[in-house]
Amino acid sequence: MGSQWGYDKAYMRAKHEGYRSRAAYKLMEIQKKFDIIRRNDNIVDLGAAPGSWLQVLRTLTDARVVGIDLNPIAHLDGVETLEGDLNDKEILEQVRSMLGIVNVVVCDAAPKLSGHKSYDQARIIELNEQALAFACNVLKHGGNFVVKSFQGTDFPELYADTKQHFHAVKTLSTKSSRKGSTELYIIAKNFVD
Repeated sequence: MGSQWGYDKAYMRAKHEGYRSRAAYKLMEIQKKFDIIRRNDNIVDLGAAPGSWLQVLRTLTDARVVGIDLNPIAHLDGVETLEGDLNDKEILEQVRSMLGIVNVVVCDAAPKLSGHKSYDQARIIELNEQALAFACNVLKHGGNFVVKSFQGTDFPELYADTKQHFHAVKTLSTKSSRKGSTELYIIAKNFVD
């Protein structure tokens, strides 16, 4: 799938290097800067389609990687996928039974945008809050969480909520994000409750 903004350098590089989207480079940058994933970490990727983060995650851990999305995810060696809603208790229970211990939860999901800024911002924050709730329900003590958000009026409250559950919380605008984008990642380390 191409960027909605056309075939830019990051998109072309991703295709050339075999990644399903440019988002792969965003996760690589986050990992390089914050070291959120260790070799023995079980990882859950929320909103995982088309699977570029799963491709990167598979190279970062020797443990299990599970991707969850409303849409089917094309097969990737060494990755398990679940088709469903992250708010579904059944999905939550499946993750718990599959992995037992969850060390890291990542989420690069975004809702389909309408073009109405305040409405889109509210939907994005709602999805972020759902991802945070999922992470808080499955992460082991000391686990890590990464979520894509967008700067806006509701962002500070989301950031404050995240800080209540993790010892260290930072933000990052990645180099692979489009110029002018308000996209921002929350990197939360060391889950406390």
